[in-house]
Amino acid sequence: MPYWKNDKELFAIARQELNTALVGDALDQLGYYHQFLPPRLKPLDSEMKVIGRAMPVLEADIEADDRETSSRKATVKPFGLMFEALDNLKEDEVYICTGSSSNYALWGELMSTRALKLSAAGAVVNGYSRDTCGILRLNFPTFSLGTFAQDQKPRGEVIGFRIRIIWDNIVIEPGSIIFGDRDGVLVIPKESEKEAFSAAIDKARAEKLVSNALIQGMSSVDAFNKFGIM
Repeated sequence: MPYWKNDKELFAIARQELNTALVGDALDQLGYYHQFLPPRLKPLDSEMKVIGRAMPVLEADIEADDRETSSRKATVKPFGLMFEALDNLKEDEVYICTGSSSNYALWGELMSTRALKLSAAGAVVNGYSRDTCGILRLNFPTFSLGTFAQDQKPRGEVIGFRIRIIWDNIVIEPGSIIFGDRDGVLVIPKESEKEAFSAAIDKARAEKLVSNALIQGMSSVDAFNKFGIM
């Protein structure tokens, strides 16, 4: 029997009690050994935490010279489907984007403003973000490979969204749970989310007992023998 009845309850528990280490350990126990996105991926602020359902977005590089040809000027959208993807965000969803080079920013302040209005959970991009001070003022959970102001407009475009994407050989399906904090970002497979989060909650609550025992002077050997956790 899970500790939650719906996503809102699960996400609240995760924000209050869990971290990616606990959920990652639970996924290891279930045989999912490669669910962390690359370690370079970090939140703009170390206190930011993101959890929500994936709204995957596929980005691609373009050649600026091609975009400026007269045959394309009248029909090409400056960011491809980026605005449509952004407007398609639902409550508690994570805009998660990959597919391009890392030569330009994939997320910024105005995108964060729109995502906040839609009650989205955060953004996770396989590239850079920009407008850092603005995003921090909004306190919108944003995870990127770093900050870089170069615009995507003449360099890249969104070519698809709400589709299956692959990032570092990790498959991200629409609706997969994305959970991130200062120690990493996890993709939790739909078929194992109940088992993974239930095990992580069990461990989190058991670790409090271990911590209290250690504070009271119990040895680490005795604590491990008693609780099976360390």
